[in-house]
Parts: sequence; structure tokens; C-alpha cells
Amino acid sequence: MIIIGFNVIILSMIESRKKRILVTGGAGFIGSHLVDRLILDGHKVSIIDNLSSGSRKNLNSKASFYKLDISNKKIAEVFDREKPEVVFHLAAQANLQKSILDPVADSKTNILGFINICKNCKEFGVKKIIFSSSAAVYGDGDQIPTKEGASLKPVSPYGVAKLTGEQLLALYREQFNIEYVALRYSNVYGPRQGNNGEGGVVSIFFNRIKNNEKLIVYGSGNQTRDFIFVDDVVRANICAMLSKQSGIFNISSAKETSVRQLIEEIKLLTKRDVQIIYAPARSGDQARSALDYSLAEKVLNWSPKYTLRNGLKESCDWFLGTKGI
Repeated sequence: MIIIGFNVIILSMIESRKKRILVTGGAGFIGSHLVDRLILDGHKVSIIDNLSSGSRKNLNSKASFYKLDISNKKIAEVFDREKPEVVFHLAAQANLQKSILDPVADSKTNILGFINICKNCKEFGVKKIIFSSSAAVYGDGDQIPTKEGASLKPVSPYGVAKLTGEQLLALYREQFNIEYVALRYSNVYGPRQGNNGEGGVVSIFFNRIKNNEKLIVYGSGNQTRDFIFVDDVVRANICAMLSKQSGIFNISSAKETSVRQLIEEIKLLTKRDVQIIYAPARSGDQARSALDYSLAEKVLNWSPKYTLRNGLKESCDWFLGTKGI
């Protein structure tokens, strides 16, 4: 009887750790990987996604799916039905250049849409929000790698919207006691990635190589980025959920890689004769970017596990159907 009672207690403790979770953008690149991990861990997951950039083929069949825009008032019905304890907010207009060309549309999704999410989190008693922010809040960093306390000088409406989201979370924590973690991603890449977002250069290059097309490099190719593999980003989100801390954390490799260096790694991996076309630099593009993740390591117990080469190998396999070298 004692043994049976002990087993019941253990099972009860395990079940108590399982959560009701809502993932916005759960059909997208990062969001779908996160959903897969959450379901594997035994959580009850629901997804809101308008499929503007996400795909039905990314959806996990064990998650409840609602095809809705995050700015739609009907999401209140989802919150009421699913009663999430935790919300991972990944839904976004993630193309920096589109944000410059159409800042109104960018703001509708990335600011007004997020306000709608926060409003429903308050009304339906959500305990914690994990927000996918971006290195774009920094602009060109004064110090490389850039720490969280650095000056914030976004150079695009996309970066401004991400910064606004962080400020909104701080307000909701102060006024309504909703805990939050904002994760400032560097350039995320990996399987399922589309051609949008700052990390999209990896998927763009692999797709062009697959189609025997030349690679287009904007600017000199000496501009640097901090590439972080999607599995590492998923782990960061899990660590953020489990942490009792609120705050803002860089999620990165802390390593600068130029576009030229990235191409060399891809050439080595694919063993292809890659031709390059250089085009004028684009408005809003940063010259250098690398983030310091030491705070996440200290507080969230997170650090990246994938090297760029290892992450590119897995990406190559997915995009080209080959194991590479």
C-alpha cells in the first residue's frame, strides 16, 4: 500500500508539471519545431496561425489548430476553450525588408496583433508569456558581441515592433502580474525555414543551390551575422518556460560569421561550384551582428549546442536531401 501510494504521488507530481500551452505561429518555422518538442514532453498544445507564412504540413496532428490571425477578436474564443497557462508568441511578420516597404502591415501584425494576444492573456488568466524577440532591437551594436544592456537603436519597423513588444510585456507584468521572458534571437536557421526573416539567407542559399541558381549577395558580403540553429532556439524556449525568472535574454552563438564565410561553409558541405552575384546593399541591413548569451547561460541554464557546421549539415540534409560531408 505504501508503494502504491508513493507511485500515485509521483504520477501526480509528473502530471502537475504538464501544462496547457498556446503557441502562436505554431505552423511556422520555429513554432512548429517548438510544438513538436512540447508535445513530446507531454504538454497539451494548441496553435493559432493564419498560415500566411506557416504551412499545414508543419502542423503536429496532436495539437489543436485554429486558423486565425492574431489581430482577430475571435482568438478570445480559443483562449476561453483552451485555457492556456503559458503562451509562446512566435507569430509575426518576420521579413525586415517588407517592414520597411509596408510598415503599416508590419505594425498591424507585430504590434496590434501582439496587443490582442496580451489582452487575452490578461482576461483569461495566463500565467506566463514567452516572446520571440530579435537582435533587430539593437541595430548596429556599439559592442560586439552585444549584451542585453546595450543601447537599443532599431533601424527598421520590424525592430521597432519587437522592442515595443518587450515594453508591452514589462507593462503587463507590472500592472497585471503576468510573468514573461523575451528571447532576443540572433539569426535562426534550420529545417522547415522559409525565405523570410534575417536567418533566411541560409534557406535562400540552399534553395538556390538546389535549383542550380546563382547566389545573390547584397552588399560586399563582409557583413556579419550570428547564426543559431533552430533546435538550440527550441531548447531556449523550454528553459524560459521552466525558469521562475522574468526578463530579456539573448539567444545566440556569440560568433560573427560573414556572408562570405557562410558561403564557403555551404560550398564545403555541398561540394557544389557556387556562383555569386553581388547586388547593392539593402536599406535596414546591419553591418555587424553578434549577441552575448552569457546572461541566458547564467539565469536560464541555456547555451548553444550546435556549431555552425553541424547545424548546416542538418539543414543541408533537409533542403537538398543529402547528408553532405
